[in-house]
Amino acid sequence: MPIDDPKPWEQQLRDGAARAEEELRRLMTYMNDEVVPDIRRNGSVALRAAAVELHKLAQRMEDHAGASAQAPPPPKDQPKP
Repeated sequence: MPIDDPKPWEQQLRDGAARAEEELRRLMTYMNDEVVPDIRRNGSVALRAAAVELHKLAQRMEDHAGASAQAPPPPKDQPKP
């Protein structure tokens, strides 16, 4: 049996790897041609919306921290004599 003649399972493995590489190339082409340009077009809109929501969250956190600082501490239990 010559060394160059692969076993059936080895050939199937090579064929599967070749198909996987081709599919990966197709995926990368799709990402570069379709997904990336769309993200670049709409990315600023998403970032602005996120910034608005983060601003609201920061305001709520500041309001909560201010309310906590102004509230009197709860009364401590006094030990009974």
